[in-house]
Amino acid sequence: MSIQENNQLLRFTTAGSVDDGKSTLIGRLLYDSKSIFEDQIEAVKTSSEKKGFDYVDLSLLTDGLKSEREQGITIDVAYRYFATPKRKFIIADTPGHIQYTRNMVTGASTANLAIILIDARKGLLEQTYRHSFIASLLKIPHLMVCVNKMDLVDYSEEVYNKIVSDYQAFSSKMDIKDVQFVPISALKGDNVVERSENMPWYEGSTLLYHLENVHIASDFNHVDCRFPVQMVIRPHTLENQDFRGYAGRIDGGIFKPGDEVTVLPSGFNSKVKTVELNGEQIDEAYAPMSVTMTLEDEIDISRGDMIVRRNNQPKVDQDLEVMVCWMNQRPLHNRTKLVLKHTTKEAQAMVKAIQYKVDVNTLHRIEDVDEIKMNDIARVSIRSAQPMFFDSYRKNRLTGSLILVDPNTNETVGAGMII
Repeated sequence: MSIQENNQLLRFTTAGSVDDGKSTLIGRLLYDSKSIFEDQIEAVKTSSEKKGFDYVDLSLLTDGLKSEREQGITIDVAYRYFATPKRKFIIADTPGHIQYTRNMVTGASTANLAIILIDARKGLLEQTYRHSFIASLLKIPHLMVCVNKMDLVDYSEEVYNKIVSDYQAFSSKMDIKDVQFVPISALKGDNVVERSENMPWYEGSTLLYHLENVHIASDFNHVDCRFPVQMVIRPHTLENQDFRGYAGRIDGGIFKPGDEVTVLPSGFNSKVKTVELNGEQIDEAYAPMSVTMTLEDEIDISRGDMIVRRNNQPKVDQDLEVMVCWMNQRPLHNRTKLVLKHTTKEAQAMVKAIQYKVDVNTLHRIEDVDEIKMNDIARVSIRSAQPMFFDSYRKNRLTGSLILVDPNTNETVGAGMII
């Protein structure tokens, strides 16, 4: 079983300013890749006629909420699923407005790739900078910049080249490794699924071709072995009286029977006896597979413990430095008590200090802040009641991320990336 075979699902997020055509682009992808039903097409045609349009408004395919359809904008994160013979896709269609920054962080947190839309007539806007910064903060491995509405600038190569050079100058300041550009018209379909005859000067691939072929197998950390235990399996049946398995998702590295491992926090050593997937023993398992593991020794292990390699261990500490996106209407202050959830572990925690807030439009730091408001992104110091086992978010997006929960209301109030 190769790593490639199991990685045929690509998660991507779309971001751009309001009215840049994100919903139309997703509608076009679904429509041209034949991923929608006839009755859905009919409903969209009827709605388009009612609105007096002389074309089929494909954005109506994705704007699910009634208030979105009426205003013609996206408010919540809408997840869409489609597939081609080459790959399966999950799209997170995230809103463009500044007051929905938290929705964008939610939609982008698990993405392999982000599509940043730019209106060819307007060029780079404040939203472009903000969304690109969030994409780099969330360490999304691949970025696809789609210069949309090329039909409205007469498919001008000059306009496209200027936007590309402007974006390259800006993105060089950020930590983004793989950036690709494509000129498109979501409304007319140019370079989305089919190559455009209107832009013979563009020699690159179409958007769908890139989505189908971008290499995502190495997006996960296959070096540092991390297995947070989600559940201990004790069947207590006659044939499996002594069975003790540990189920969970591998958050990093590759595990094989015979590997020497250490269990945190106890520090006991053992060896992997078997690795099972869907009840069958397999030779190796890697991130992000969900498996059941057995060890050769009887060790007291419970949910929240972590199985790691003996000579490659995560950081173990109660003090964490975290970039937090605050998601609650009540602001966050120093000394606020919260519940911290990290992998399968949960602990009481307290905010020790707010270091600075980031102005997501200019990327400047705002110091001397005593509270963080909704949709703010800030660096905070947190102390947890128990030691956590973590890596930096830069090294591993799964063991480097956490969420903060209000202990009184049980609401998720913040999402964090460990520095």
